[in-house]
Amino acid sequence: MKKNLLIGLFVGLVLLLAASYGGVAARGGEQANATPSPSPAVQATELLRTIKVSGNAQVMVVPDSVILTLGVESWNPKLITAKANNDQIVQNVIGVTKEFNIPAKYVQTDYLNIQPSFDSYETHSLTGYYVRRNVVITLKDLTQFEDLLSASLEAGVNYVHGIDFRTSELRKYRDQARDLALQAAKEKAQAMAAKLGQTVGDPLTIEETNIYWYSPYSSYWSYGGGGMSQNVVQNAPSTASGDLSQSDEAMAPGQIAVGATVNVEFVLK
Repeated sequence: MKKNLLIGLFVGLVLLLAASYGGVAARGGEQANATPSPSPAVQATELLRTIKVSGNAQVMVVPDSVILTLGVESWNPKLITAKANNDQIVQNVIGVTKEFNIPAKYVQTDYLNIQPSFDSYETHSLTGYYVRRNVVITLKDLTQFEDLLSASLEAGVNYVHGIDFRTSELRKYRDQARDLALQAAKEKAQAMAAKLGQTVGDPLTIEETNIYWYSPYSSYWSYGGGGMSQNVVQNAPSTASGDLSQSDEAMAPGQIAVGATVNVEFVLK
């Protein structure tokens, strides 16, 4: 009796295992032969019709400060004399900045170079030494610009390497340029879509590709020196008076261009 019961249980277990294995194999075969269906995200992307456009905008800004990079060069057959002459001119320029009440933190000498000079490539005989130094001045009162520059040249400055007009509110104007660029992108997309009988829906992607600021001129009275970004001298109202029509000023700081570029992809309805 017990033997028959054990045999029955063994047969039942074998049949159960066989049925389970067959079900797994069948499902495996179905999965192997079935084509994977795309995910909901992929299906949604494939169904969307979109339009991609770029938007550009530029804001013109009147500067409120200027950085002058001035070069002093001295030459003498004796190095010690050349350096002494250079030091004296630099001190003269620093004295000029004190006359204009420019704080010491806005005046710095940031470059010193000593270079021997020779009479020719053939003999290569030493004739003397060049000593060069830069003086960098940050001026907050633009009404003093012309007088300060003239006084610096009279003090012995040889080179004007750069005049860099700037604004202390660059962040604000960057944001303005970006907002205008986004508006330009939307208007462009609407115009293009309307031309084809379509309408523009919500933005799908937004990308900022470029933020920049510059001025049309790269140097001012520059001789032997490189230009700097934002440099500009042109006929435009200054921050002091706002109107140069009745002014005798020979120089007027121009405007800094602050720009932005964005790429936007909109859904087409």
